[in-house]
Amino acid sequence: MTIPYGFIFQFIQLIMALVLSPMFLGWINQCRCWLQNRKGPGVFQPYRQLVKLFYKDAVLAENASPLFRMTPYFLFACMCLAGTIVPVLATNLPFASVADVIVLVGIFALARVFLALAAMDIGTAFGNLGARREMMIGFLAEPALLMVLFTLAFISHSTNLTTIVDTLSHTRFIIYPSMAFAMAAYLMVLLAENSRIPVDNPSTHLELTMIHEAMMLEYSARHLALLEWASSIKLYDYFVIGFALFVPWGIASGSHLSSMLLAFLALFIKLAVAGFGLALIEALSAKMRIFRVPEFLGTAFMLAVLGTLTHFLLEA
Repeated sequence: MTIPYGFIFQFIQLIMALVLSPMFLGWINQCRCWLQNRKGPGVFQPYRQLVKLFYKDAVLAENASPLFRMTPYFLFACMCLAGTIVPVLATNLPFASVADVIVLVGIFALARVFLALAAMDIGTAFGNLGARREMMIGFLAEPALLMVLFTLAFISHSTNLTTIVDTLSHTRFIIYPSMAFAMAAYLMVLLAENSRIPVDNPSTHLELTMIHEAMMLEYSARHLALLEWASSIKLYDYFVIGFALFVPWGIASGSHLSSMLLAFLALFIKLAVAGFGLALIEALSAKMRIFRVPEFLGTAFMLAVLGTLTHFLLEA
């Protein structure tokens, strides 16, 4: 049965980003506990945390500007927009033409700028420290991410994410050596952009090491809940973008109900495997010093450039 209303599935993608992202974060935390021989709080703990924060009363600094108040809502909207336009279930949805990789990078960069400005708005030492570190990481990670995306764009002759998915999954199978370099670089950028080990430890509040958490110390209640929710959606977005770029099989090319169900099942399996893989990386790695992060992201940029050069030398 063919359902002509593509906006329904587009809306379902938004609901999936909202609902699955906290569960995905809970699954990663649960896998980390299992790998460390601990019981763990369960995959639904992020939902409980969000509900608890939404029930609390917000406390704001006296000198907080409107920018500080609206940043959680703006950041949440940016992450939801990114999760909506990425082809998660199918490639022929109404917003397919908007799913440009350059647009996605711009959405993430805009959200980063607003969060950094909000962190510096109050004038606390930790907020300024976290904002500076976040902008340093973004300054180094974005070029590597763009080179990764350009490599895939050269292969598919388009910067549109849906075209990339159609080229790699719905045509004859071809092995691209450049994608190995691009995949390694993308994984390193994913760890840095989402403040995961070895770049940052999301479960600590040590003054000398925290990056993302330092920018959120002045938020509470619903504002903190929106920031935490947006952070989990961002992690989900980066993974589904990685699936679209490197593991696009399972994403439907039509709007048949059966193909959508298969696409949802494929996404669920991919998230489960990827979440366990991320937990394994974090369990086997140690957080590096902040002064080693430029070397880490410089290596990611070098791998991304090697991927682009490999495409032109061997595949073009």
